Formats: sequence, structure tokens, C-alpha cells
Amino acid sequence: MANVVIMPKQGQSVESCIVSEFKKKVGDKVAVGDVLFGYETDKATFEEESKFEGTVLACFFNDGDEIPVLTNVMVIGNEGESFAEFAPAGEAAAAPAEAPAAAAPEAPAAAAPAAAAEAPAAAAVAGAPASPRARKLAGEKGVNLDQVAGSGPYGRIIERDVQAAAAAQGNLSGLAKAKMAEGGLAAAGNGTGLAGTVKAGDLKVWQANHTDIAGEGEEFKVVKMSNMRKLIAKSMYNSLQNSAQLTHMLGADARKLQALRKKAKKALEEGKIDANITINDFVCYAVVKALKKFPNLNSHCLGDAMRLFNSVNLGCAVDTERGLMVPAILHADDLNIVGLSKQLKKVAEDCKKGSCNPDLLSSEAASFTVSNLGGFGVEWFTPIINVPQSAILGVGTIVPRPKDLGGGVYAFVPYLGLSLTYDHRAIDGGEATRFLKQVATEIETLEVEF
Repeated sequence: MANVVIMPKQGQSVESCIVSEFKKKVGDKVAVGDVLFGYETDKATFEEESKFEGTVLACFFNDGDEIPVLTNVMVIGNEGESFAEFAPAGEAAAAPAEAPAAAAPEAPAAAAPAAAAEAPAAAAVAGAPASPRARKLAGEKGVNLDQVAGSGPYGRIIERDVQAAAAAQGNLSGLAKAKMAEGGLAAAGNGTGLAGTVKAGDLKVWQANHTDIAGEGEEFKVVKMSNMRKLIAKSMYNSLQNSAQLTHMLGADARKLQALRKKAKKALEEGKIDANITINDFVCYAVVKALKKFPNLNSHCLGDAMRLFNSVNLGCAVDTERGLMVPAILHADDLNIVGLSKQLKKVAEDCKKGSCNPDLLSSEAASFTVSNLGGFGVEWFTPIINVPQSAILGVGTIVPRPKDLGGGVYAFVPYLGLSLTYDHRAIDGGEATRFLKQVATEIETLEVEF
């Protein structure tokens, strides 16, 4: 009996996943536990293991495809078994048995209306219209339709246009064909493979009206953005385009923080606590206390309404090899300093391993975010809000600054840079300033018992 493999749903907030690589192809033998394909959400990576034994009968998608969750991806069974009934909507044509034995030939350009015949050929632009047969042939030949000018009626790309483009780009390896069909790349002339075959490494990044980018290979190289980088870029652009962001900056006397850090290290050495509490942990603890006093900052801005949270769900920016991730610590206001420290370290490790719960990485999960660049020596910066959150706090490094100690005495004391970016649609400047000052006050007067 044939068994279908679906795209898993990794968390309630995940609607689709991108396949990074299919480990098993059609015709491959599969055992229980074998990795079938790798896939990723916008923040985490996973591998799908086979729950069945048999042969891969069908694979309805390609590497790099974005697939809705719970969609049929592959079929595993015994050779010769039917699998057409498992094809997801719109993919039925992928089954060879359903391909027509013979198709009506493309209507020649001469049969087009007179007005169309007089119109010049359309320029090769993204999303140019193409006939179904042209699209099918482009997939087989590895032709990027973005680069093909149509000669059919009203600039429509037809089969002969794809044939001409395939002939012009020469012989392509299987991987090169797959990458070309995905779009964004171009092949020109002979490649470095046998008999001039164009390999995947020979492909160049394509731009409209350019075969490749001038100077590539001499002065620089062009690298396509990863799927995660594209998603982060889209999120950041969306944040700046759809919110009124303003940043206030303030310094906080860090002498209390440094004293607490020394106290925590001693308590850890003596076995009184089982967590290595950092400066960032103390800052986050102080932020939670301040948010309880300023509930409007602990919110989501929904345009003409606000979502005010009863609990503090604290987001903490984590730098990983795959990019920036912002996991949420749910109900952070219910934790003491040791519990908060442990949770911050746990979600950070999960992010770096790629195993963090996607629901915790959703921008909807946190009610407020802290981003700390102090470890890199950054004093001040303007963090970008993780919409729909109403604000984000940037934490800088500690530097000595002059302070009036009273009685005409001045001295250099350690100061911690704080940068609050807030959505001015939801929060007025006065309220934002008072909250930022409260954060500084909490840091300067923080009392913690171990």
C-alpha cells in the first residue's frame, strides 16, 4: 500500500516551510528512519524522517520550493503502485500518466490578430505570460522564463521561444537545469563540464537586461541570499514601512549591575545558585519590572487598536549562524532572576541549534523585545521594532562617563547605554521617555537576593 508523506506543521504560527534539499529521489529505496528531506521555517531547520519502508514513487516538489504545511510532498510504496490520487492540487500534471499523449500544436504567430502581429516582441521581464506547454518545457530544459522574450500574441511566451532559449544556453547538468528553472540565474556559452556542459557553479546571477553582473569573478562575487535572510529582510522592511518609529537614548548608572554580577558569581561558586547570571540577565529582569509599571509598552500596535498583555512575554534577540532570531520567554514576570537567566540561556541555545519552537519565534509571541549589542562594544544604536510589538529596547556596552556625586565632587562612573525604539502611533514621546527612565531607575536600584 502506498503511503503519503506530508509537510509537517511545526507550531501553530507556521503556515508554510521551504524545502532545503530532498535527500531521497524518485526510485530510491527507503527504510524507516531515513531522512527524506530537510526543510526550514523562517527561523528553524528540521529533517523529516521516513515512517515507512519501500520505494519513493513520487515527489511533487523540488529543492527550494515553499510548501504549505500538511500538503502531500512524497509517496512511498511498492514499485508499480498508483500514486496519482495523492498529488496535491495543481500538481497533478507532474504525474507522467496524466500527461496527454499528444497535444495540439501551438498557434503560430501568423494566426494572431493583426494588432498583435504588429506589436513588437515583449521584453524579458519577471512574470511574463507563458503558455502551459512553454512552462512545462522550460522546467525540462532548465530555462528561466524571466529571461525569455515571447513571440506569441501580445508577447506571450510559447514553446518555440523556450526551445530557442534552451539552444542558446547550451548543455546543462541536471543540477544546473534545476537551478535555472528556479529563476534568478543565467547561463552563457560553454561551461566547465565535459564537452562544455554548464555546471551549477558556472551559472551567474541574472538581472533584467543583463546576462551577468559586470566585473563578477574579477573584483567581486555575487552570492544569493539564503531563504532565511530574505525572510528577515522582508520582516525588517515591513517594520519600517508600516510603523512610525522613533528612538530615545539614555544612560543608566551600572555600578549596581556590576556589584550584583560579582555577587552572583560568588553565589555560583559557593553553590547557592545553579545559574551563571550575566549583566544581560539583570537588565532583562529590570526591564520586566519596568514593563509592569508601564503596561502600554507591553503591547502590540494593531493600527487603530492595541493589544495590552497582562503578562510580560519577553523577546530576546539572539545572533546565530543562520541570522538573527528573537525567541520569547513567556510569562517572564513570573520568574525570579535565576529562572529568567536559565530560560534566556535555553532559548538562545535552542536557536543556535535550530531546534527552537517556531511558535516562540513568531513576532506575535513576544510583547516586548530586548536586543543587547553591548558584548560587541556598541554604545548606542537604533533597534528596529519586531512588529506588531509596540517597542524594543537596545542595550549597549558599559563605558565610564563623568557624574556629579554631590558636594561639587565629580567622578567617572560606569554607564550602560539604553536605546528605546517605539511606535509613535501607539505611544507618545513623554510616556516613552518616562518608561526609559524607569528602566534606568530599576537598573540603578535593583535588589536581588540569592
